[in-house]
Amino acid sequence: MKTLIIAEAGVNHNGDEAMAHQLIEVASAAGADVVKFQTFKADLLATAEAPKATYQKRGSQAEESQLQMLRQLELDYAVFRRLRDECDRRGIGFMSTAFESRSLKFLVEELGVEQLKIPSGEITNAPFLLEHAAAVRKSEKGRLILSTGMATLGEVESALSALAFGLLAESGEPPSSEAFEAAWGCREGREAVRAKVTLLHCTTDYPTPFDDVRLPVMQSYRQAFGVRAGYSDHTQGVAIALAAAALGADVVEKHFTLDRNLPGPDHMASLEPDELRQMVVGIRAIEQALQESVKVPSKAEMANRKVARKSLVAARAIKKGERFDTLNVAVSRPGGGMSPFLYWRLLDGSATRDYQAGELICE
Repeated sequence: MKTLIIAEAGVNHNGDEAMAHQLIEVASAAGADVVKFQTFKADLLATAEAPKATYQKRGSQAEESQLQMLRQLELDYAVFRRLRDECDRRGIGFMSTAFESRSLKFLVEELGVEQLKIPSGEITNAPFLLEHAAAVRKSEKGRLILSTGMATLGEVESALSALAFGLLAESGEPPSSEAFEAAWGCREGREAVRAKVTLLHCTTDYPTPFDDVRLPVMQSYRQAFGVRAGYSDHTQGVAIALAAAALGADVVEKHFTLDRNLPGPDHMASLEPDELRQMVVGIRAIEQALQESVKVPSKAEMANRKVARKSLVAARAIKKGERFDTLNVAVSRPGGGMSPFLYWRLLDGSATRDYQAGELICE
């Protein structure tokens, strides 16, 4: 099993293209599989009346609106072309989350992005879900990653039903809640979702308190829906991301930054470059540790058996024909001789040859 590690650059470039390129360099050097940004047109994403979240107020100017903040973090589409090309040069995958239809169309049709991420805030946006499903349906390699922060299990299932409808071949049937349920209820719809969709468990709070993580939700998704499942981590540090990998996460996504002290909404809950590298190294080590489930000694353990295990030995000199008893038989290192499990059987017999004190008994 190989965990897909997504280094979430997000908007931690602060609207600066040069900083975005630095983030790609950091993610590539850390060994992440993918670096992911966020693509949006601020005026299509939020109205002037939309408030900022509490965590956004902490990381930026509290008095500005969400729209004002987003305008400062928006990158031109031309910049994303250059970022995609930079990822290609560095051998790291490029992804970006679209937050509205125009940006989704740009990523799919102009940049050729095949692995799409639907953010948590769009999980109830059924028209947008259908647009994502239609985009991946056109590509054999197309995949969807759906983040599920703030959602109930019922809302997650509703989103999957919309995706099932969108992933099935076009039939001319208009979208509706009833059509979604029918698509989700049929074998073809379920199979399409299982083939194309990965659910990311997520807690939309930056940083997420450890007691709000609920990592076993990943397994609940697998059991309830039969899909691949992973974790989008907003906690501080790398412990929870590593725990997610140990629980078999198909995807681990984690925000990172050049400097946690930079102004901006997401920096405080992000990893710095050395921490990102430590997370990647840790996840790859966990993958190796999870490769085998059969309990057998390793090659190294086989070599160490003689050193660490014990054998039946002569506690004192024993003459040929002398009866073995509790006084002349002991258990001691090295291994490789008669197993101590044979101790009681040995006590029923006599020595077939002389033994020196400390000599392995071989009968």
